Amino acid sequence: MYTAYSPIYAHPLPAGHRFPMEKYELLPQQLLHEGTLEPKDFHIPGAMADEVILLAHDADYWQRLKLLQLTKAEIRRTGFPLSAQLVQREITIAQGTLDGTLHALEHGIAFNIAGGTHHAFTNAGEGFCLLNDQAIAATYLLHQGLAKQILIVDLDVHQGNGTAQIFQHEPRVFTFSMHGAKNFPHRKEVSDLDIALPDSITDGPYLALLAEALPKLIEQVKPDFIFYLSGVDVLATDKLGRLGLTIDGCKQRDKLVLGTAHELGIPVQVSMGGGYSADVWQIVEAHANTFRVAKSLWG
Repeated sequence: MYTAYSPIYAHPLPAGHRFPMEKYELLPQQLLHEGTLEPKDFHIPGAMADEVILLAHDADYWQRLKLLQLTKAEIRRTGFPLSAQLVQREITIAQGTLDGTLHALEHGIAFNIAGGTHHAFTNAGEGFCLLNDQAIAATYLLHQGLAKQILIVDLDVHQGNGTAQIFQHEPRVFTFSMHGAKNFPHRKEVSDLDIALPDSITDGPYLALLAEALPKLIEQVKPDFIFYLSGVDVLATDKLGRLGLTIDGCKQRDKLVLGTAHELGIPVQVSMGGGYSADVWQIVEAHANTFRVAKSLWG
């Protein structure tokens, strides 16, 4: 199993950030400790080339971001103090997803321990996201003729608004977002399919909705590649999520998505997305389950 390991804890954010970082270090440690992954499974990405970033992002936005010239309002919208380290971090995350995508084409699946930056628009960052990793990788596949029809399955608790905007006029990419109706972003974009969930929804109703929607989408879209954003901020313990899933329910969600991809032979790239439970080990356990499910399927 290929894991594009974006070492973002090695590129620390400026003082005062509010983004939880511990899980990015603890998750690989746990996966190695229990034997789900081996050291050979981890790959540290390099920097992404400008021309690849520009497949999904506007040149003016990328130039101003790279030169640290965003306005104060634009910086506030991202939630991060802007720095060269932060930009390098985003480039590394995006390249990790692209590396994994190319690996998945050959071997079936790959993960980015970071990624899931689905609030980044073509021309703006938002909600801790500056560059949209899966959108960049999807546009790369299309540009290189490596995929004809792509399905993005975004099951983070927050709507993938940036992803929806980037692909609003691209029929070769179908965006599916299943998210909390009353959660961030308060102004939603329009995905190809949005399922807005009520607060406190529990495992049974959540899984029933997903089990009904996903096979229909596969039949409708007929994707030859799937991007899966597997955020664990759907947990009842999440400080920001407002939903009611258990760790096991989250694991069953992963089995539905990954099991379907495996059964149909559709390659899939997984980015980990959000997770903000007070106990970091609940976050790590839920993310680790995604890897364990994949291991049981692909070996």
